[in-house]
Amino acid sequence: MLDDKGNLFIIDAVLVVGLLLFAFIVFNQAIFTQDSHYSSEIKDSKNAQDIMESLSGKINFTDKTFLGDISIILKDGKNSKESINKVCELSKDKLSSFNLKNYRFSETNMLDDKVLASSGEYSDADNVSVAIRTYGDYSYTLSVW
Repeated sequence: MLDDKGNLFIIDAVLVVGLLLFAFIVFNQAIFTQDSHYSSEIKDSKNAQDIMESLSGKINFTDKTFLGDISIILKDGKNSKESINKVCELSKDKLSSFNLKNYRFSETNMLDDKVLASSGEYSDADNVSVAIRTYGDYSYTLSVW
């Protein structure tokens, strides 16, 4: 340690390592910075898909699904007004359990795009995510905005 040149080399090496570490951190931040606009679009899309997946998933480890249950009600009732009203009530109750602010749930094949449950004004919707599932002859569409 009596040599002054040795101390300068150690200080120089520590500065270079610090500079490289700083450059590495800045480079990683630039690469992994997410755009929040794209993140919100993905979140909305997953929201509609996730909810529709839970509606078409098995209930209590049985072979029954919510979409299957309402399809059977409609089919057994031959798409009568009473069966449609019953399905509308069941759909409103089920979708209210998801705490959705704005949504529209409709059947688009057998009932000619009949809205079964909705909340919010669809005409004012800006960014709508849509999920579609089919059960038998019935095709259900869930729109969330």
